[in-house]
Formats: sequence, structure tokens, C-alpha cells
Amino acid sequence: MQFTAGQDLPHTRTRALHWLATAAALAAVVAAASFVQPPDATATTDAASAARAAAAPAPDPRAASYPVDCGPNRLDVVDSATGDLDGDGSPETVAVVRCHTETGTPPSGVYVLTGPAAGKAGRGAPRVVATLLAPAQQRSVDGFAVRDGAVAATLLGYSSTGVPRCCPDVRVRTKWQWKGGKFVQSELPASSDTEGV
Repeated sequence: MQFTAGQDLPHTRTRALHWLATAAALAAVVAAASFVQPPDATATTDAASAARAAAAPAPDPRAASYPVDCGPNRLDVVDSATGDLDGDGSPETVAVVRCHTETGTPPSGVYVLTGPAAGKAGRGAPRVVATLLAPAQQRSVDGFAVRDGAVAATLLGYSSTGVPRCCPDVRVRTKWQWKGGKFVQSELPASSDTEGV
């Protein structure tokens, strides 16, 4: 028996019964696969990831290495606060640091820390993932707070090199918030309270 192109073969026609049987077989395979898993399998859903992240401790600011050169002096962590700044369910730590001195007020640095690199969970030092304020900007931090995913601080500085370093004459209330994959800085009104961010 010969068939020519375009001729309909009986075994190539699909019927509703064929599709129903295929769907039932596929559903049975998927159901069986959900019951048969290796003994060390773990859930990887977003809820499970969020639960693990919530259980993870916030990074320790005293265990981090900061991009600050203090010469012979030590680096002091003068303040820190934690919160979920990027909305991933895992806490970050914001640290205010400055070089140690017995007199004067050295400029501050404000850094965002996260846990150790992937694969080193629970082992290794926290990582600096963002610099909100570098000591080179010659500002000191006062009234520091982390609230509702935002970092706020009052920055103290100098209007000119003639102003004594003991007595800052510039006071700016600033907020940093995670937007579009980066921290965006904005100025707060002069009457704003950094504790109520």
C-alpha cells in the first residue's frame, strides 16, 4: 500500500481520548516525582529562603574589614544598627566608623554590611557592600538610625577650612534608601527627626 503526500494516516490523527490519556499519564509522573525525593533534599521556595534569612543573624560590625586607612591608630565602630534595607528578607548592618583619637572629631564613614560570600554562610567576615559616607567627605555622623528600610543621620561638617575642626558649623539631615538596585541619598527637612525615619 502506498501513500502520497497530504494523505491522512489513521495513526497520525489525535483524538480527545488520546490527549486525555497523555494528560493523565503526565499528571501521574509529576505526582510520583513529588513523593520520591533524595533523603537530603531541601525546599527551595521563596518562603523557605525567607525563613532561613530571618533566622540568619545580622552581620557583626566589629568583625568586618573597612576601606579606611587610620595609619597607626585603630578603627572604632562608634555606632551600628540593623534592618532589611533591600527587601530580600535578610538583615543588613549599617556601621558608623572613624579612626580613634583622644582629641577632636575625625571624619566618619558609614558602611552597609552583609553576611559572608555565598558558600561561606556562618563562616567568614561580613562584607562591606556599600559606602554611604566616606571619611574623605569630611563629615561626622550624629543622630544615626535605621527604620523601615531607610538609614538616616545628621551629618556635621564645615563651611570652610577656616572653621576650627572642633566646631562644625554645617548640619544636614540625610537619608539613604535602596531604590532601583542602589542606595539613593536625599536630604531631609531641617525639622525632621532621624529617630522617626
